[in-house]
Amino acid sequence: MVLKGLCERIVASKCTSKSSTETVDSTQVPAYLKAGSSDIHSRSSGWAAAVRKVVTSGSMRRFHERVLGSSRTDISSSDGDIWLLGVCHKISQQESSGGVDTNNGLASFEQDFSSKILVTYRKGFDAIEDSKYTSDVNWGCMLRSSQMLVAQALLFHKLGRSWRKSVDKPVDKEYLKILQLFGDSEASAFSIHNLLQAGKGYGLAVGSWVGPYAMCRTWEVLARSHREKNDLGEPPLPMAIYVVSGDEDGERGGAPVVCIEDAFKHCSEFSRGQAAWTPLLLLVPLVLGLDKVNPRYIPLLHSTFKFPQSLGIMGGKPGASTYIIGVQSEKAFYLDPHDVQTVVNISGDTQEPNSTSSYHCNVMRHIPLDSIDPSLAIGFYCRDKDDFDDFCSQASKLAEESNGAPLFTVAQSRSFSKQVSGNDVSGDNTGFEEDAFLGTDHDDNDAGTNEDDWQLL
Repeated sequence: MVLKGLCERIVASKCTSKSSTETVDSTQVPAYLKAGSSDIHSRSSGWAAAVRKVVTSGSMRRFHERVLGSSRTDISSSDGDIWLLGVCHKISQQESSGGVDTNNGLASFEQDFSSKILVTYRKGFDAIEDSKYTSDVNWGCMLRSSQMLVAQALLFHKLGRSWRKSVDKPVDKEYLKILQLFGDSEASAFSIHNLLQAGKGYGLAVGSWVGPYAMCRTWEVLARSHREKNDLGEPPLPMAIYVVSGDEDGERGGAPVVCIEDAFKHCSEFSRGQAAWTPLLLLVPLVLGLDKVNPRYIPLLHSTFKFPQSLGIMGGKPGASTYIIGVQSEKAFYLDPHDVQTVVNISGDTQEPNSTSSYHCNVMRHIPLDSIDPSLAIGFYCRDKDDFDDFCSQASKLAEESNGAPLFTVAQSRSFSKQVSGNDVSGDNTGFEEDAFLGTDHDDNDAGTNEDDWQLL
């Protein structure tokens, strides 16, 4: 019982043990643990070993749930239809002359869910740089969540939204190539090793947890690096990345603005001026409250999963990131990176269907949408210009429905977005060109209220 209590306090505090290559995840350590840590270690090094044994054993799930909260796997048709990355699965009970087969809708959702790429903690990979870390257990969940989001963008790009993983057919070669990009070695373009290297300028370090904004910027750096190295061939990420982080590169706070001119600029730079438009990955890091998400943002977050371009959300509880891919009523369905698995080498053109099973999950966990960390990042994939135009239309409608507190807005140019951010805008947007501002009406009564103030990213 003493050990159990100590373990629970460590997880609740999300403290980091620097003496182990498999650490307990966090950026904060309470004073009472800091003060007594050396004494505890000197009295009995066996305590640390015992804790590590519990953490890296089957009890990892219970440890994780102490941080993330208990997850549920039950799905009720009475809670309405499920939206999974832009696709609606009809499982709600409806009355009609022909009736509705909710079982088919549920089966469709389960197949869609289990086809999404899962990336989890791994153990047994080559040490990261000059460290002794051969596992990312308890500190790499945000990196893994981001890998899942980008992997899904690649699935959409290469195989289409309707692709499903088959259990009895030969494995698709394009699918295997995607998995190989996320292997756990420096040879894999988007490995945890290379992400940490690319993100040093944003504070990424081995053994330390990272936030959504730094993670988004890291992907921008890593993608640019690979593009510069692949002058003659297609880069590993065949799409431009646009991190939408608000005015002045996110330094002034406020609702981020999707600038259409900036999107064109990113596409042009990606194609080296050879094309006016390219596939585009939009990453929108947000902070939607202090200790919890402000309730007014919950319906807006829910609606983003209805966008055909939806790539879901990197988010979870503080220090316990997940990849949220669907919603039903007040529930958020997620893929969980916290399970510990042994490194798998995906190589060659031939693989048995079950050889990639560790990259998928049949357990459909969900948590209340209003319980997620207010610091998160939303992803969208736009295949072409028409797709981007549709995204802008969807985003503008959502902003108009936000009652003055949008998740993000859309503007034609950066100069205009600065003009808007520097002035109070009346409800009717009088004096602004209709095609210049595609965002939301601002309610003066909401301006300056503490609960709706944005945090700096």
